[in-house]
Amino acid sequence: MDDITERFLLTLKNHLSLIDKNNKPLYAIPMEYIKEKILFALDYIGGVFRLIWESIIAFPGIFKKPYLITQQIYFMGFESLFIVVFTSIFTGMVTAYTAWYQGKSFMPLVYIGMSVAKAEMIELGPVLTGLVVAGRVSSAIAAEIGTMKVTEQIDALEALAINPIQHLVVPRIISGVIILPILTIVSEVFAVLGGFLLARFGLGVAASVYFRGVRLNYLPITLYGGLLKAITFGYIIALMGCYHGLNTKGGAEGVGESTTRAVVSTMVLLLMFDFIVSRLVFR
Repeated sequence: MDDITERFLLTLKNHLSLIDKNNKPLYAIPMEYIKEKILFALDYIGGVFRLIWESIIAFPGIFKKPYLITQQIYFMGFESLFIVVFTSIFTGMVTAYTAWYQGKSFMPLVYIGMSVAKAEMIELGPVLTGLVVAGRVSSAIAAEIGTMKVTEQIDALEALAINPIQHLVVPRIISGVIILPILTIVSEVFAVLGGFLLARFGLGVAASVYFRGVRLNYLPITLYGGLLKAITFGYIIALMGCYHGLNTKGGAEGVGESTTRAVVSTMVLLLMFDFIVSRLVFR
């Protein structure tokens, strides 16, 4: 019997006996993998809730240093304004065009403005603004704090009796909660204007017809519900950026991994809480 046949029979025997090359049952391999992932998830969730609790405890002392909040508001808000406005204009255009295309055979043109306004206030405004800001801000927070972590600057803050949670985390959370609703309102305004540009110059809809549709069937809950989403998203963006930054390990490579994890986890949580808030508010 040649060597190839012997190796084939040995491999077949191992599979039939459910034993791998290390004399370990094959069914134990996926079970260990599942166990490892469960423990990782529990550790992850516990770490996030611990950071939430520590930030709540450190919250009162932040008002002694208001400049920390204003710095973060400028970074998160003003420096994100252009990309939010730019994406919102095209979002309004594509929403208007989609509404026209879907209902061009039976829907009055006045409903184009209503479709844009409703979609932006309830869903597209807060969600797309949150995703755009998450891609820029959450990654930047994770990279900044992660670099401080691996270069032992956070240890230096603790040595100087400065609470890193109060100095680094709380200002970013407060700024996120403040600035994201403002960016969402700006996004909705420019999305409606973008929809108007497409409707007026691309579809031939009169301005009076379009803006009558914007006011049509307006309910305050549509605006307030979207702003509640924005507040929730602002909290998540800042929290996840800070969490992954504070848990950075392994030098420059670890900073890159933390940045990636911060963006991915933030976007996943935004979509999860988008559904949760929608389910609670819009009944």
